[in-house]
Amino acid sequence: MENDTIAAISTPVGEGGIAVIRVSGPEAIPIVDSVYRGKRSLKEVDSHTVHYGHIVHPETGERIDEVLVTVMRAPRTFTREDVVEVSCHGGMVPVQNTLEVLLSAGARLAEPGEFTKRAFLNGRIDLSQAEAVIDLIRAKTDRAARVAMHQAEGRLSKMIQRLRQKIIESLAHLAVNVDYPEYDAEEMTANMLLKECREVEAEIERLLQTARQGKILREGIATVIVGRPNVGKSSLLNALTHENKAIVTDIPGTTRDVIEEYVNVRGVPLRLIDTAGIRETEDVVERIGVERSHRALEQADLVILVLNHNESLTEDDRRLIELIREQTAIVMVNKTDLPRRIELDEVKRLIGDKPLITTSLKEERGIDDLEQAIADLFFTGKMEVGDTAIVSNARHIHLLEQAKRSVREVIDGIESGMPLDMVEIDLKNAWQALGEIIGDAVAEDLIDQIFSQFCLGK
Repeated sequence: MENDTIAAISTPVGEGGIAVIRVSGPEAIPIVDSVYRGKRSLKEVDSHTVHYGHIVHPETGERIDEVLVTVMRAPRTFTREDVVEVSCHGGMVPVQNTLEVLLSAGARLAEPGEFTKRAFLNGRIDLSQAEAVIDLIRAKTDRAARVAMHQAEGRLSKMIQRLRQKIIESLAHLAVNVDYPEYDAEEMTANMLLKECREVEAEIERLLQTARQGKILREGIATVIVGRPNVGKSSLLNALTHENKAIVTDIPGTTRDVIEEYVNVRGVPLRLIDTAGIRETEDVVERIGVERSHRALEQADLVILVLNHNESLTEDDRRLIELIREQTAIVMVNKTDLPRRIELDEVKRLIGDKPLITTSLKEERGIDDLEQAIADLFFTGKMEVGDTAIVSNARHIHLLEQAKRSVREVIDGIESGMPLDMVEIDLKNAWQALGEIIGDAVAEDLIDQIFSQFCLGK
């Protein structure tokens, strides 16, 4: 199937100025040319040129849309195949009609991620670069986009290839020692292998140290806002999103369900979840919302507990403080524009070393302190995206940990005096695990699974 010609809409569905339909494969140019009418046949034009014309129905000759067609010949294309991109008007009807005409002319509708999959299979990019494409599309902050862009450019790939090259050289030394034992070079080989394996282990560890922050940039921090009704949870959601996403009233219990929204806090993506106020209630609908709040709380990476500056601590407040005791949390005392009735010393004693922030969301005070507290919790020290390759993909993290364990087995084996030929298998396992990151050694079903996560037309 990888040798046929595929087509798909590459821009979001809906109304817009233009939409782009991408066609890739050995028959891409003849297929588009068969339904295109312009000054010249697309078969005759130079590569990487744009041409004005119309898409017409192949049987009736009726004009379907006015288009610009970009012709790109292999191998200087994204897929390393002939690629044609048809830019038509961005309405639902002209886009769909144009796609249908191209399919009837001989193209096949592309599967999700199939264009990027062909770029990988044709050797233009490796698997880690392909995965970075979807990370770039889904990036929620500038910092996350830069990490994905660096990976797409091959920064991680180069580091992995360098590590694999060191391992291959070590395996070569091992092979010489095993095949020519008469030279009695075992001690020298062991010392050299130990040095090289320690260097590889240190490099892998440096990559893994970026994993926590990288994973946050890729997936965001699941942040749950909890508190009693009417303490300002929805106001906090609105303040962080700079929109009126949630209804805010003086009536307790206004929020009856979980509201989710992505926000950018100091370059960190937060998947912000505003929950129903947690309290005992006889209202059936509100009780369902409270149950969902408890479930969201259990799955949270970060909890922001909101207390009321204008009220004394209640039993519900104390129960919530106890509920978040084992979680990463920030306690926010809101409504400092009103007289203080809460005992802050008691709050500090109950929450221990968790950050305590005071705010007045009504007067827009304290939000900067809250954002800084969030950044301090998850980004200890300054992480510059340009410094090194950053690992953000859970699959990559797992394989790096696997490779590190195998290298550690080699080091422990040599230090305990194990014969060198017995540590060879662990060294090969490390080389194999690193190869799976860039796709040099990976099962076909895993490749299909990875590319099935892509959007259609990418």
